[in-house]
Amino acid sequence: MANPYEVLGVSKSASDEEIRSVYRKLAKAHHPDLNPGNKQAELRFKEISSAYGLLKDPEKRRRYDAGEIDEAGNERPPERRAYRHYAEAEPGFRYGSRGGGGEFDDLGGVFSDLFGRGSDEERHGHLRMRGQDRLYRLLIGLLDAAGGATKRIDLPDGKTLDVKIPAGVAEGQILRLAGMGGPGIGGGPPGDALVEIGIAPHPVFQRDGDTIRSVVPITLREAIAGGSIRIDTVSGPVDLKIPKGSSSGRVLRLKGKGMPGQRGRAPGDHLAELRIVLPDRPGEELERLVSEWEARHPYDPRAKGGGS
Repeated sequence: MANPYEVLGVSKSASDEEIRSVYRKLAKAHHPDLNPGNKQAELRFKEISSAYGLLKDPEKRRRYDAGEIDEAGNERPPERRAYRHYAEAEPGFRYGSRGGGGEFDDLGGVFSDLFGRGSDEERHGHLRMRGQDRLYRLLIGLLDAAGGATKRIDLPDGKTLDVKIPAGVAEGQILRLAGMGGPGIGGGPPGDALVEIGIAPHPVFQRDGDTIRSVVPITLREAIAGGSIRIDTVSGPVDLKIPKGSSSGRVLRLKGKGMPGQRGRAPGDHLAELRIVLPDRPGEELERLVSEWEARHPYDPRAKGGGS
């Protein structure tokens, strides 16, 4: 992955608000739902979302700027390590970093002092340790988080790791894959792979815990006369009944149509906020009809404090 600042086209000193604003524009322009069948747009969206996922988190941004983690959020090897760091490394006397990179000189003298006489190989054979845990970050879409999915992570050594995403997974949630981390030392058990989930913003849905919010455009006739319309939710399209006389800003609740609940929780709700949208060119006829109606039925929407 490229430098996240370069991916978003912002400077290293850019504010959080500037980064958020740039991301929203780029995500909207390249989102797969708005560019069906365009693989280049899909790849660009993933790159943009991954960059924003790192920079939007103040601690991860600080660690990236300090060179502690890479563009994917994985640990970078420190230049120097104390003995306790070596003790967590790969088998053998040339020790790798916690993330699996870099080499160090033999520690034969250290192990000689700790474990007594004998060859390096014999001394190492008496050291039985659990393998190191390895941390990865995986960015997924909101719909994958809602419905569950299986995603693949490409590891630095060229291998792959398939991760099963549970339905309803949350931003920042860590999935533990037992035994998929670093190998054990001296016959010890392997460590685990810890996969931190990042969720890319969606152009239509906003998530608030298990609740999903969206803005639903309606016509003037639908607002006045009511009716039933088809809208999208994270679990698929549903029919939404619009009451007669609905104003913009009215929120209708679709019970159980939000994010699936985890650990026995009930699913969340979908809150649909109505927004009346006029035609691009209303025309003189509509203006005349509305003006004539309002002349016979005057009303002031600001009379109850609705204005400034």
